[in-house]
Amino acid sequence: MIKWKEDIVINTNIEKVWSLFLDKNIKKIMPKVEEHNLIDKNEYEVGAKHQQSYREGKRVESYIVETLAYEDTESYKKKQIHFVLANAFETNLTFILEKIDDTHTKFIYEGTNAGVNFIGRAMLKLANPKGNNLRAVHEFLQRVEQEALREQDE
Repeated sequence: MIKWKEDIVINTNIEKVWSLFLDKNIKKIMPKVEEHNLIDKNEYEVGAKHQQSYREGKRVESYIVETLAYEDTESYKKKQIHFVLANAFETNLTFILEKIDDTHTKFIYEGTNAGVNFIGRAMLKLANPKGNNLRAVHEFLQRVEQEALREQDE
């Protein structure tokens, strides 16, 4: 299993950052997501389910994303999601925003990626857990920061 927990302080209002996690903006921070369609409940509640398609090179994988936790207060926001990719990897992601002040937000990104079958477990063991995974985590943090700052300028 691969685990991570990283954070970054973004120089903008918590609401600007949080808006990036809305269904209509999800492709801005997750550009490899091709489709993200609500199929059960609404996007603002625990138990919401989305049909999502993700492109990696020429391959497109489709799966169901379930919202496990959802909090939205003035100073604290959290969204936790779960999905199984390619019947091989179980992924749990948590996005937490904490208001520092009106112009600064702490973004905490944590998650786990576990193999659900022999192939998935073998692929995770062969992968360099510190290298590629940590680079992808940092790239995601930077993408969220860049998009939040872009939203601020508009």
